[in-house]
Amino acid sequence: MRLSVVIPAYNEASRLPATLDEIVGYLSRHPTWCPAEIVVVDDGSADATFTVARRAATADGVTIVCRSHSANHGKGAAVRSGFRSSRGEHVLLSDADMATPISEIERLAGAAPLGIAVGSRAVDRGRIQRRQPLHRDLMGRVFNLAVRCLAIGGINDTQCGFKLFHGDLARELAAAQRIDGFAYDVELLARARRWGFEIREVSVRWSHVEASRVQPLQHSTEMFLDLLRISYWRLTGKLDPPEPSEE
Repeated sequence: MRLSVVIPAYNEASRLPATLDEIVGYLSRHPTWCPAEIVVVDDGSADATFTVARRAATADGVTIVCRSHSANHGKGAAVRSGFRSSRGEHVLLSDADMATPISEIERLAGAAPLGIAVGSRAVDRGRIQRRQPLHRDLMGRVFNLAVRCLAIGGINDTQCGFKLFHGDLARELAAAQRIDGFAYDVELLARARRWGFEIREVSVRWSHVEASRVQPLQHSTEMFLDLLRISYWRLTGKLDPPEPSEE
């Protein structure tokens, strides 16, 4: 398997059909990424997300794999399930809203072949095609400042939902991941950095999409508390690579 595209999904029945059509169409036109799979993880949705994913059309060399949680556990939990289910040499993490189009995978390819290429809005803000509301932009900048101070330096945008991982690394990180909420990105990147893997930040096209699943006050508080947990783990060695198992 050349590529796994992991899509965490919660109440995405209305947006998922167009997203899957776009990804399937792109991959079928770019066979260098095939064989490929799209792993949709329904995180306990209250709508028809799982049914819509199962009914989506596929193409030669592109399959759709559906996973579901019986209850809503959080975006980080859905990403963990998707990574564990993946089989690809490369694993692309993509939001269901396709704020960054699938074609931007070409900009990430080759940036960190054995590590992680992080899609970023901060490297070149001129590539932002539709900006988010001012209050959300300010909240994002403050959070990323806190990330750089407390958890992982040198990355200006940890929260863009478009990242390309070496497949084996994605699955190893999923086995160690503990954060279920929206700060999962920070944990994955902090662990990868601690494990000695390269992380490259790459500018991508991005457009704000309405109907976000983020509740600013509630989720900002949760993310900051998770950020403190990650900082504590970093200081106490709990982000260190796992000990090799004895045969």
